[in-house]
Amino acid sequence: MPGDRLTNEDRQLIAAGLAEGLGFAEIGRRLGRPASTVMREVNRNGGTDGYRAQRAQEATKRRARRERRAQSPPPPLGDTSHGRDPQAVHDFTESFATLLEQQGMPRMAARVLACLWVTDSGTLTAADLVERLRVSPASISQTIALLEQQGLIRRERAPGGRRERYVVDDELWVRSTLAALRMNDALVAASQSAAAILGATTPAGVRFDVSAEFLLLVNGALRQVMEQWQEGHAARKGLHDALTSDSRRRGR
Repeated sequence: MPGDRLTNEDRQLIAAGLAEGLGFAEIGRRLGRPASTVMREVNRNGGTDGYRAQRAQEATKRRARRERRAQSPPPPLGDTSHGRDPQAVHDFTESFATLLEQQGMPRMAARVLACLWVTDSGTLTAADLVERLRVSPASISQTIALLEQQGLIRRERAPGGRRERYVVDDELWVRSTLAALRMNDALVAASQSAAAILGATTPAGVRFDVSAEFLLLVNGALRQVMEQWQEGHAARKGLHDALTSDSRRRGR
């Protein structure tokens, strides 16, 4: 009927009509549908030359799933225990993702990282991220690969479990900085090689030589900062372990 959704059989008849060279009005008469319905269906699914019934049916199912997800209430972001305001957690997560995006991080990577960051456990599965961010599994997979390459997250699998979990921890920015150091080292080597090939006294050679000099200074400073942080972190960890051990002895 005109008000009903198109069925797979309807789409097969549309494809057959197009193959015969029929117009939208004639196909609509055969289906008992308005010509405008047939036109919208064909135009949104490849046009008269590219329309395929099965592909159109699958695309309609995907659109329906997206609409259902959009209509359902979003799950809470992060742990809303400890007296946290769920709306405040959500708003902060969004603003933190925006901040990361403004720093040059791709939007999906920023959203995934922010979503992980606000959880107390620091771990979520791909299914968790798909549900919370309302995106496709393929988007999550591609984004995880990028974040892992940059040292911002890591994968782990619980003993005996099949699902991978994606993890952020207190050393996220440490790993990120180490990845930046490695990249800068590669850029220094490439710049020094370019200066030798292009000629150290030519404008292009000087440009690469200056770049290498600057990156060497940056890496030297970063390594010094890393050493200071590691010393302080080791001291804090030692104090924490000592306090924990003392507390356990007192509890016996």
